Amino acid sequence: MDFVLLLKAAVMGVVEGLTEFLPVSSTGHLILAGSLMHFNDARGKLFEIVIQSAAILAVVWEFRGRIGGVLGGLGSDPKARRLLLNVGIAFLPLAVLGLLFGKMLKANLFNAPTVATTFIVGGLIILWAERRQHSVRVHSVDDLTPLDALKVGIAQAFALIPGTSRSGATIIGGMLFGLSRQVATEFTFYLAIPTLGVASVYSLYKERALLSVDDLGMWVVGMVAAFISAFFCVRWLLRYISTHTFVPFAWYRIVFGIVVLVTAWSGVVTWAD
Repeated sequence: MDFVLLLKAAVMGVVEGLTEFLPVSSTGHLILAGSLMHFNDARGKLFEIVIQSAAILAVVWEFRGRIGGVLGGLGSDPKARRLLLNVGIAFLPLAVLGLLFGKMLKANLFNAPTVATTFIVGGLIILWAERRQHSVRVHSVDDLTPLDALKVGIAQAFALIPGTSRSGATIIGGMLFGLSRQVATEFTFYLAIPTLGVASVYSLYKERALLSVDDLGMWVVGMVAAFISAFFCVRWLLRYISTHTFVPFAWYRIVFGIVVLVTAWSGVVTWAD
């Protein structure tokens, strides 16, 4: 196996793991990283789908106790049934809109200028949301109503636009809808499991013709890198939100977006589609 290819796989895996659950857009970072390393062909796109599944596994492992309790309590625990129902409701908007418009969006918006612009816009929205006076009425994931879940799901649907950030849209959207920062973040993690899981399985099925045993080594390296980095990122984020806001991530998005736009327009960096 080509060492350079394995190194690219490791870098892409770390990028996926570190950005999937932060409000900075994993898709946007993968598009930019793949473009910079010339790892954005059909084979590279399939690889992105594969390593995304490793990030999901990191969340499942971190919340294995709660997930096991929910699944085990479906027959007797109303809170378990309510949480599962809410996750399902929140998943629907993105699933439906993704099936209807996903192909069109990928064909037209998955490029560096669009991602950079969305980085900046998303950063400004986070700054605006953080400076608002928050009125918190939901202090526990168990207190979420189906309407709350639907609102969060609609917010998540904005993540179909590359560079938006799925986790950023759901967390900030949840806070605007009255969820505490901790509840919005925790629910985002639970929602990531069906959202990313179904998207990965569906995409792998569509691109099954590209599957090759020769790429197994590359996939293993990328998945291990994504799992480890995502695992530590999730744990860090859960601690971070207890005492901090998302303002630093907003400024990161804005600065990074400006850098990408300037380098693209000046010709310093050739960002491939």
